[in-house]
Amino acid sequence: MAQKNEEDDKVRLDKWLWAARFYKTRALAKAAIESGKVHCRGERCKPGKEPRIGDEFVIRTGFEERTVVVMALSIVRRGAPQAQTLYAETLASIAKREEAAAQRKAGALGVSTDGKPSKKQRRDLFKFRGSSNDD
Repeated sequence: MAQKNEEDDKVRLDKWLWAARFYKTRALAKAAIESGKVHCRGERCKPGKEPRIGDEFVIRTGFEERTVVVMALSIVRRGAPQAQTLYAETLASIAKREEAAAQRKAGALGVSTDGKPSKKQRRDLFKFRGSSNDD
């Protein structure tokens, strides 16, 4: 029984991210950590890092970037309500995510198009690029 408590104290970061439901699989969590999408104190982490209660992580998933504080440790993946008890997202992070989502929804970050270009627009585009459209 004492050995199980030691296991809960020593949790790998990739396993904790998976248990907290930031990533669907441990392999995805490990790949995200290795590609620099998870930072602790401004530095990249390794999958074997042991998160501690009170640590603050910056986690990027897709368009979203979250700053979370570790509230509890777990190596077991449970339902979403229980997984949300493992961390607390900072208020600044929530505000930043909502603002970014509003900008994406308004189309401020990307080029908005009206769908597929017409034949004339395609010809103009090919002419502008300097390539032929004889493909």
